[in-house]
Amino acid sequence: MRFIGDYTAKTDAKGRVFLPAPLRRTLESAGEERLVLRNDLFQHCLVLYPESEWNSELDDLKSRLNRYNSKHQMMLRRFVADAELVELDSNGRFLIGKRKLEFAGIKSDVRFLAVDERIEVWDKDALDKVMEEGDGLGQEMEDLLGGDPMLG
Repeated sequence: MRFIGDYTAKTDAKGRVFLPAPLRRTLESAGEERLVLRNDLFQHCLVLYPESEWNSELDDLKSRLNRYNSKHQMMLRRFVADAELVELDSNGRFLIGKRKLEFAGIKSDVRFLAVDERIEVWDKDALDKVMEEGDGLGQEMEDLLGGDPMLG
């Protein structure tokens, strides 16, 4: 399952927000009913995973960790402790808890950024700023992929 798009929404006074219809349709077509929400590891945003994708990500992480290594156990503990199960209500809304709203700096305006198999949830102004900071996608893509194929 892959998500596509960049959508805006608003939270209500209780912290509820509508998941945009195109994203809901993608979930429904894949038979996904529940999501997992956690803080991003690198940015001040939230990440929504379809439950099956979360389980796959967790399985991958666990396969790389040694359960008899205390540092690995703490890493797993911290990763899963921040996750919470999210279900959409009949109107397609879900609740973002106060701690998560504060972590992401979300006050009212939200942007949902589809990033392949997951959805990032940003404060609108924060994402606008992050997206403006780049050196330019074209140059970044050329640096990564534009090498001479004959030179390897």
